[in-house]
Amino acid sequence: MNDFPERDLPPGRHHLLKEHLLTEIRQSGATAARPKKNSKIWFRPALATGALAAAVVAGLLVASPFGDQAAQAGPPSKETVRMLEQIAAAAKKQPEPKGLRDDQFVYIRTKERYMETGSDETARIQPLHVREFWESVDGRHTEVVDDRVDGFDHERMPPDLPLTEGDSHYRSLQKLPTDPVNMRDWLYRVSSGGESKDQNAFVLVGDLCGGLMPPKQAAALYLAASKIPGVEVREDAVDAAGRHGVAIARENDGERQELIFDKETKQFLGERQVAAEDLPTGFKKGTVIGHSAVMERVVVDKAGRRP
Repeated sequence: MNDFPERDLPPGRHHLLKEHLLTEIRQSGATAARPKKNSKIWFRPALATGALAAAVVAGLLVASPFGDQAAQAGPPSKETVRMLEQIAAAAKKQPEPKGLRDDQFVYIRTKERYMETGSDETARIQPLHVREFWESVDGRHTEVVDDRVDGFDHERMPPDLPLTEGDSHYRSLQKLPTDPVNMRDWLYRVSSGGESKDQNAFVLVGDLCGGLMPPKQAAALYLAASKIPGVEVREDAVDAAGRHGVAIARENDGERQELIFDKETKQFLGERQVAAEDLPTGFKKGTVIGHSAVMERVVVDKAGRRP
């Protein structure tokens, strides 16, 4: 069994961990993906299906003592809606990749660090590190992930077939609605997790931000996010690369998830999780317990090949 620390799974890594862990479960009877005994796992809502399955197999899923602080919130403010409209307009103007082939890959390089829990059950923040991921355009080709801190050493991940609704491969995203009403319905139908429907939908928005999305679907996604109760705009947030931007945020389970966008171009920069109150893991209110920054995102011909 891999001796890796359990971690608080961040948004943006949903599909990666889901596919990797489901493959391990299928190939080794869940032994490779099973968490250590007595480790406490604090899952973010609606995240990796595979990781959740592994935790259930091990019987170690720990419920959060907090509730969804935004569950009874009203609709987003006019300022929040206006910002998401600007983000959507910028996304719609982005050029769609030309000549994109099913056998190509979307190369995504990020800087990131997140909260993890070691074998001594002590929560800590990972060192800032680089993660590289080669995501199949059609989801049917073997992908590669390189992240030494998380235990992935240029690791090959065979496709998990058949593909399920809600995966983030480009060909699948091209089939999504291009209008915000139907996109919102899709978010609420497809997202899952142990939290409120509103929070599950917001986390799915975050899952999709870091990848490559078709412009029309991306615009619809951000407009749909403006209809999720509890979503708010925050004028300043900093990603893992130290870049300042405006954040679209939502608070849940004592944490605030922030999706950070460039103030001028409105392009997605990264995301951040902040303790909105003192957490049972020992982190105090205001502590940044996880963040990432998208440094490069480009189409390449082969998995494992850098631009």
